[in-house]
Amino acid sequence: MQQVQSRQSLRRKTDALSIPAEECRATACKPRADGGDDGDFFEKLTAIQHKQAVMQHLDYTQPPEELRISPPPETVGHKDRLKVSHRELLSLYEDALYTLIHRAGVPSATHITDQEEMICYLQKVFKLDLSEYEAVMHTVKEAKAPSYSLKVTVVEARNLLTKDANGFSDPYCMLGILLGQAARETEEKKERKFSFKRKKDKMEKRSSLREALPAKYIQVTNVKSNTLNPVWNESYVFELDDINSDQLHLDIWDHDDDVSVAEACKELNQISGFKGMGRYFKQIVKSARMNGTAGSQDESVDDFLGCLNIPVSEIPVGGIDEWFKLEPRSSSSRVQGDCHLILKMTMSQRDTDLCKKMWGVTVHELLLMQLLEIEHSDSQNDQNNWAGNLSKHAVTILSQHAMQIDLLPQQKAAVQWQAYSKHHQIRPVDYSFLLQLLDDLDQKSELIILTNEQEQSLADSFVRFTDYSWVLLQKMRQVFPFNDLMALKRLELMLRCLLKIYSMEIFKVACPFHNQLHVEITAVVKKSTSEWYEKMSDSFKPATKSELTELKGLIQLVDTVCTEVQKNQKLYNNIFLSVVKIDYFSVTYQQLEKLVADDVLALMEELGAAMEQERSKMTQQIGETLFELYLSLKELKCFKEFFSLKDSKPLALASFHDWFQMSINKWLHIVYEKSCERITRAVEVDQLDPVDTLSKHSSSAVDVVTCFTQIRSFWLQLAWPDPMGAFVFVTKITDDICNAAVMYSEMVRGKADDQKKITQQLCIALNNIEHVHKYIWNLPKELDWQGVETSMEQLCGLEGKEQVQRAMSTQLQSIDAGMQRQSNYMINQLIAKMVTDLRKYIQHISLSPDSIQPDDAVSPLMKFLDDNLMILSEWLVKENLSRILSALWKLQLELIIEALATNIGVSAEFYERFHFTLEALVVFFHAEGQGLALDSLQNDQYKALKEELRLNKCSTQELIEQSYQAKIRQQKSTEPTPYGMLCIKCQYEAAEYKLYIEVLHATNLIALDTNGLSDPFVIIDLSPHHIFPGAKSQRTQVKNKTLHPIFDELFNFTVTGEQCKNSIACIHFTVMDHDWLSTNDFAGEAVLPLQEIHGLNKPAVAGGVKNVPPIFLKLTHPEPSVMKPIVKLLEGRTADREAQDFVKKMKELEVSPG
Repeated sequence: MQQVQSRQSLRRKTDALSIPAEECRATACKPRADGGDDGDFFEKLTAIQHKQAVMQHLDYTQPPEELRISPPPETVGHKDRLKVSHRELLSLYEDALYTLIHRAGVPSATHITDQEEMICYLQKVFKLDLSEYEAVMHTVKEAKAPSYSLKVTVVEARNLLTKDANGFSDPYCMLGILLGQAARETEEKKERKFSFKRKKDKMEKRSSLREALPAKYIQVTNVKSNTLNPVWNESYVFELDDINSDQLHLDIWDHDDDVSVAEACKELNQISGFKGMGRYFKQIVKSARMNGTAGSQDESVDDFLGCLNIPVSEIPVGGIDEWFKLEPRSSSSRVQGDCHLILKMTMSQRDTDLCKKMWGVTVHELLLMQLLEIEHSDSQNDQNNWAGNLSKHAVTILSQHAMQIDLLPQQKAAVQWQAYSKHHQIRPVDYSFLLQLLDDLDQKSELIILTNEQEQSLADSFVRFTDYSWVLLQKMRQVFPFNDLMALKRLELMLRCLLKIYSMEIFKVACPFHNQLHVEITAVVKKSTSEWYEKMSDSFKPATKSELTELKGLIQLVDTVCTEVQKNQKLYNNIFLSVVKIDYFSVTYQQLEKLVADDVLALMEELGAAMEQERSKMTQQIGETLFELYLSLKELKCFKEFFSLKDSKPLALASFHDWFQMSINKWLHIVYEKSCERITRAVEVDQLDPVDTLSKHSSSAVDVVTCFTQIRSFWLQLAWPDPMGAFVFVTKITDDICNAAVMYSEMVRGKADDQKKITQQLCIALNNIEHVHKYIWNLPKELDWQGVETSMEQLCGLEGKEQVQRAMSTQLQSIDAGMQRQSNYMINQLIAKMVTDLRKYIQHISLSPDSIQPDDAVSPLMKFLDDNLMILSEWLVKENLSRILSALWKLQLELIIEALATNIGVSAEFYERFHFTLEALVVFFHAEGQGLALDSLQNDQYKALKEELRLNKCSTQELIEQSYQAKIRQQKSTEPTPYGMLCIKCQYEAAEYKLYIEVLHATNLIALDTNGLSDPFVIIDLSPHHIFPGAKSQRTQVKNKTLHPIFDELFNFTVTGEQCKNSIACIHFTVMDHDWLSTNDFAGEAVLPLQEIHGLNKPAVAGGVKNVPPIFLKLTHPEPSVMKPIVKLLEGRTADREAQDFVKKMKELEVSPG
């Protein structure tokens, strides 16, 4: 079976690739229907394997149609726990209404200014009865009005005027609230700006100290020496009398004297009573007067650098944070630069029930949570991904409330997180928005010094959110389904929120005893996985328990686990790894495969014990189910490829195959039995008709190969990991397939035995055997014997490899012999049906008169062959046709040889007819390259027959000449000789018609006597005899007891030059061993063509033969392959004396001991 992903480059191209994802899921998850033992065994095998292929190709990235519309709800029942009581709701409405009634500050463009509209909005939010609305409104109107204050932060100034000689100034600020102005004062103000020091004249005219005071709670900053860009970052709070008419006034001065307005104001700042302020105010007036009269004459006075007048009524609700351009105090004053201020109005003594009981920040959180309910409901966006957008009405009320309770930015960040995170547990909020809130809280948390109440509130919000997240993770498969991309995105963002929380310092302070994030998530994931497995296990438990139903339920459970693991690996794991660096796949896989292993092992042990005690039998259904369970477990085990916890204990399924050892043995027996049954049925119903127009085999061959292919697929799916066990099993499977194939061959051969003639059915039966034989020959490759061989070599070394090779070789030889035996039997049957006719047509050629043309004589034979081979070539596959042709060719040659053997000494025309027949048969069987190859046609038997026919056509003299031609070729060959050498001299004297031959000596003759020596002599003949009819043979003297005789004898023959010029004319030297009591022994022979001696084709040597260079001739024995056919033919010519003489001479040489 294929591995997940890394085995994807190796996937089999199955039909599952084209099946839609919805159909694949339905197929993979649906339990397989069983028709009992009567169903088709191999079809069920295929269905099991197809199911595995379908599961491997499921696309978990594409959701089914029914799940693409809306994601599942995310809430898990926290709503009731976060609701407020009705009484709290009334108090909260009172506080909100009080906030509206006492609005202050300039509204922004995002605020609603219509008071009635805002009141209607609050009624919509709180959903109270009309009587309750009226009662609360009455209470608010009767309540005491709040007090207003202005928070001023003097941040910095820039580009101030230079007042000191060093090119810098020593600036400080004096600021306070100007009380509401009368109409005439407003007119005066148009002409001249207010300055604290320029009020001195008016002060002296006031009748009381209260009237003389120019500002309320005058404040002064520290002096920043030697700078034109001072930075103060000092904050002050001023009470306001009238927010509509009061103004903030600020002067910037250059500090010059030791005791100046700055020091006086510092003292003033420490006075809490009004009378004390009056006493110290005289110092301010005096300093101002000196500044007005002395002018530049006194260097110890403060210089004016600029001022600001900001009406309180112009400050926005949310405050203001900006640079203000400094103004002069009169048209003649020269100032420059800007001052950075942060201004914010606040409220105190808010007369509401909640303000008396709670901290204002807590009230703001309650108000925000109440508003979120209606805002979320009114949102037009996806309810599961609400980004926290608020309407103008909600922004208006929250901005006013934040201003009135003086909500700091860091407090606002905490309140927003607390409210939205709690609301998220009632109705889901976009996690990306929650993440923004956490980022904002984290950035501003550095400014927070937590009170116990704040710390507890934040801790509660963090704990609530994380606990809620753990609940969601525990129900992750339902809340964040794998086939919903939006849900997966929410999961990722939720994990990012958790990661952010656990990384925040404020979380570590508020929740100091928390576990590490990966510990928490891992624990939740394990608990979730365990609960999911229990649920799945319960759902697949059969209603009625039996071995078969329990196995089927277990298969469904394992398949479901495989699907779950695949989803984890492909989808969830990427999210957990990328966000929180947790290998979700490894955590869940290790847990699930252990749970599966425990359940499977328990059932397999129970089943094994029952089989050993023979309480239960391995039925076909149980066998199929065990095979399916094995494949499912193997699929689950394959996921270990992605398992990254390398240091953990070995996986529980590491050796799961051991649990199936006994079952597989019994299962293989069932497979073999079912194969034999299927083969028997296939042969019984086979009509030996081709399966289609392109095929030359019938249905039974297809069924058999399909059956074997399914067994092969079963073995490959099994993928037995233990090398020794795999060797045993693959040997068993190979042996079973081979036996089944031989059985099929015998059965199909028997089915064709009743055919009397060469028919289509007979050919198809032979093709069926060949079709199966071809598959069997590839069995080692099909069953991956090479893989088994490699595994055994790794386990047992070279001995293991050789053991596998021996087993494979033995099995292949056995099956090949068995299949060939059946094929040869059928081929012999086919040939046997033609023997009688072929012998008849060969006899017709033999008995044809010499006057008939060879073409006419051979015509009946060729027509018979053409008619029969037309059927054979049409219905036999190439391999079988080649075998038939080879057998026929062999038969033809034997029949012709038989005809020649029964017709000895006939006419040359007889042999000519058969020579023509032989060549015609070569052309016929070769069929222009479509039949047998010329090499196979022109074999040794053909060559011998052709040579025999050729020789039979020759006359006696032609045959004798051919024998001497062979001797000359043998003499000229460069092969060394074991029979010794003969040294001679020859020259032809044309004038005398004399041929002179001098025999000098011989060397290294063979020993032919018992003493290890010989008594050699040489016989000299001129050959062939019919060219030199008058020349008689001559001989040398006998040289006793030597292997190196020296003769030095001269001989001459009287011959004409014409006789000597014949290409076959030669001198024949025969070396014999002389025996006194028996016939002489042949020691060797040599020939010398006369064309090679001096005086004929070579010029004569002066001085005669004595001066001719010696010639060394090697001694040879006649070649049997050449001489025997010639001698045999000549021997048959009993009436030919010349033939009989030659035969007699050759036989003398044959009986010689040499």
